[in-house]
Amino acid sequence: MTSADSPQKPLRDKLRGLRTAAFGADPAGERMERIRRSPNFADGVFQNPEGTRAARPSSGSMAGLMKTYFRKEERVLRAPAGTVPVYATTLADTAEPPASGLRLTWMGHSTVLAEIDGSRVLFDPVWGERCSPFGFAGPKRLHPVPVPLASLGDVDVVVISHDHYDHLDMPTVRALAATRALFAVPLGVGAHLEHWGVPQDRIRELDWNESTEVAGLTLTATPARHFCGRGLRNQQHTLWASWAVAGPEHRIFHSGDTGYFEGFQDIGAAHGPFDATMIQIGAYSPHWPDIHMTPEEGMRAHLDLQGGSPHGVMLPIHWGTFNLAPHPWDEPAEGTLAAAAGAAARIAVPCPGEPFEPTSDVVPSDPWWRGVAARGPDAGTPEAVRPVTAAVLAQKETAASA
Repeated sequence: MTSADSPQKPLRDKLRGLRTAAFGADPAGERMERIRRSPNFADGVFQNPEGTRAARPSSGSMAGLMKTYFRKEERVLRAPAGTVPVYATTLADTAEPPASGLRLTWMGHSTVLAEIDGSRVLFDPVWGERCSPFGFAGPKRLHPVPVPLASLGDVDVVVISHDHYDHLDMPTVRALAATRALFAVPLGVGAHLEHWGVPQDRIRELDWNESTEVAGLTLTATPARHFCGRGLRNQQHTLWASWAVAGPEHRIFHSGDTGYFEGFQDIGAAHGPFDATMIQIGAYSPHWPDIHMTPEEGMRAHLDLQGGSPHGVMLPIHWGTFNLAPHPWDEPAEGTLAAAAGAAARIAVPCPGEPFEPTSDVVPSDPWWRGVAARGPDAGTPEAVRPVTAAVLAQKETAASA
């Protein structure tokens, strides 16, 4: 029997038929040669900055995960019980430039519009209804996008942290390809963009610690502890990154997806301190350690980036929009409030679409999610959160009297 007659061949052909355009494209040619030359590429794959346990659950732990994931009483906690409030006047509030020169608007999950020193940066834009290669399956939005992408206005640069579906969305990229925006992406990710119609001359593809200049800003791809891939066969041929962005007057940081690692201190020393950090604090689980941070680890990363002091404002991201982990929907927000109180750090907790200026005296601090979170019958207010509520009120009173 020849390989052409192999019984596996029809199955392979069927699987190829399922590979829609949303799966993207694998790096090849000069792009792949550049990847092989990267100091972060070894043994045929990109390497994490610190040892990382398996990115996916083992077969043994998968059974325990499935029991937790599908248990009814826990499943209902992973989604809001009511309608998530979406800010009503986002476009009107962003029509004028920020008075301070820096404004952030969290659109949900890891999507943030940053207006910094006269330029506009759009991080990890996902406007699709599902973070999936298929329109009929996969995690669906828990709240609508605050504003239509077509109404957002000009964007100078689109920054992508890595190629997972909840950070790199084909319909959104195709829409942005029709604009004048440049794309700053980690090594290898440009193959997906070109496959979807982004011209090569509008793609800036960076390795860790490489920088590019766009619209008066310096964008640097900085290390992260994660993984990549858009298909069942994960080749680890596209890099993942966090990003430092420096303007003439302000500095900001976007973590992308990452586990905690000591390298945040080095990033802060080289590129900080930051006026604002956007830090992943959701979709964590003991079943996939080292690739996502808990709220406590996110706060630790924020402090490391600021040289150990509670400088600047932390914006929690990667929560609230998609159900991607077994923890309760509101747990990342509650945990971040508690961690901020313990560290005496400033955080902003806007509802989706609510713009704020990190360097102003008052930033969004109302725990809006409590009005729509599903709670157990005896839940009450978590013990760890009660003192945080008092701290939030005290912060408001101090700002009001200033």
